[in-house]
Amino acid sequence: MERRRWTSVLLFTVAMAWMEAATVFYLRTLVDRVDPYQPQPLPISVGLGRAELLREAATLVMLWSAGQLAGRTPRARLGVSLAAFGLWDILYYAFLRTLGPWPLSVWDWDVLFLLPLPWWGPVLAPVAIAALMVATGALLTRRSASSGAWAAAAAGALLALWVFMADTSAAAPQGEAAVRAVLPVRFLWGPFGLALVLLAAPALQMAWAPRRHAALALQRDAV
Repeated sequence: MERRRWTSVLLFTVAMAWMEAATVFYLRTLVDRVDPYQPQPLPISVGLGRAELLREAATLVMLWSAGQLAGRTPRARLGVSLAAFGLWDILYYAFLRTLGPWPLSVWDWDVLFLLPLPWWGPVLAPVAIAALMVATGALLTRRSASSGAWAAAAAGALLALWVFMADTSAAAPQGEAAVRAVLPVRFLWGPFGLALVLLAAPALQMAWAPRRHAALALQRDAV
């Protein structure tokens, strides 16, 4: 993809990451939850809850739209959207750290998302997935992966979602108040590690394919 297009996507992503970090900093300051890992991490605030849910949905639409505008083909558009989302998430935490005293480290717990239930995890977990999204998206603008690799990635995404929402899902039968009060104490690193491996399948295949083709070509020339 043209350098000018990548530059535009980069500038958009950086600016949007700062806007996201500033907005979250404002909201958490208002409800006294800059560090969400404390008793009653999701207090009821009149009007803020619904606005926050819609803001998160709007964020996804904006990142998807960036890819639709920048990519020339469906595959490239998906790649740009994935890369933009990943870079945005990484920069979001970097900018959030510059705005306030949190996060202190990548091991700090965070409420990652609110739809359909709150997602919980150490900062390192979403950043690891975001880095994979950047790599996968960048490779996808130049080549494609097999349906099998994408099926593995889909399974990894579902597994990661289960890990992020494990505690809130367990509390869901007790009602909204119980879900809001969830404060996880243990992250399921084993299943999450497996999820990362599965999510990496398309990127690994796309990165390995040119080398494999080059090796086969050398073998043919040597015969």
